[in-house]
Amino acid sequence: MITRTGPGRLIRVKERMNGAMYREILSDNLLPSARALKMKRGWVFQHDNDPKHTARATKEWLHKKHFKVLEWPSQSPDLNPIDNLWRELKVRVAQRQPQNTTAS
Repeated sequence: MITRTGPGRLIRVKERMNGAMYREILSDNLLPSARALKMKRGWVFQHDNDPKHTARATKEWLHKKHFKVLEWPSQSPDLNPIDNLWRELKVRVAQRQPQNTTAS
């Protein structure tokens, strides 16, 4: 989850993700992240059209949990907030001017 106030919990996925794993990650992290970020009622969740996101089981899980989901328009990578996040990360790293280190 990425919001205007910051990111939610970051989860490291060590294997190829499937629909069940995606729903488990949402189950364990979506509401706790929203609470930690002090999100107000009525917030809207958006994810892209990856098959695990659009799977019937995922849609049913989100509906059952009463999450409001904003549909992702087809062919709309410009809506992907992670693209902007990577740019921001590169800028901040460059500003710090990190030095390469070598192991002894």
